[in-house]
Amino acid sequence: MKYIAAAAMMACALSAHAAPLEPLPTSGALIVVPAFGEVKHVNDQATITLSVEEVDKDKALAASRVNQKMKQGLEIVKKADPQASLKTQGYYTYPVYPEEVAPPPGQPRKPRVPTSWRVGQSLQVVTANLDSLPKTVAAAQGILSLNNLYFSLKPETTREMEDQRIAATYLNLNERVNSIAKAMGRKVSDVVVDTVDFEGSGNYGDRVAATGSRAMPMMAAPAMAAAPVVAEPSFEPGETTLTMRLVGKLRFK
Repeated sequence: MKYIAAAAMMACALSAHAAPLEPLPTSGALIVVPAFGEVKHVNDQATITLSVEEVDKDKALAASRVNQKMKQGLEIVKKADPQASLKTQGYYTYPVYPEEVAPPPGQPRKPRVPTSWRVGQSLQVVTANLDSLPKTVAAAQGILSLNNLYFSLKPETTREMEDQRIAATYLNLNERVNSIAKAMGRKVSDVVVDTVDFEGSGNYGDRVAATGSRAMPMMAAPAMAAAPVVAEPSFEPGETTLTMRLVGKLRFK
């Protein structure tokens, strides 16, 4: 009898387990779905930073050499790449002090006197002429130093890619909604779009940065020696990935 009772209980348990689950009611349910999209494009713009720095006991001589070298560098870059956008920036002048030595006990500390002056200036070059970029940089390096270089997309290219980025993100939303509807036992035709937030963060504030420069007086300087010849560097522009995130709010009928 014990075996018969145990078998009966096992049969009931299996019968209950095999019974199909009733789907949860989803009528009027609100679902929040994040979606992501990305597109890639080969970089078609370069931004380089060229600079010059001089150190001299005479502040005026250091500034004079910097001014003349920057003028020569500007002429070289303009000749090598007439379509490039140029902007001088970051002019600085500051004293260079010797290493400070602690005075003997009881003696007052002597005022610090600079031993020389360090003067420098930078030039930002933005260009879409990537084929001649190595030649342009090599020519400029005869006078100026290359401090920084990075590749990006031209603003017009970014605008052209906007349609593709939005389409890729919205496609991802559709794919996710299809999967969710299938998992919930509903048809996509039962879904009504309530809100689509393409910002995905709720932060819509614009940030505007303003920059300015002040003209520096030019000083007479002795003639500079001819710029040395520099071998052309090698660059690979790579590609940029543009991403977008959206959040969709949808309801089931």
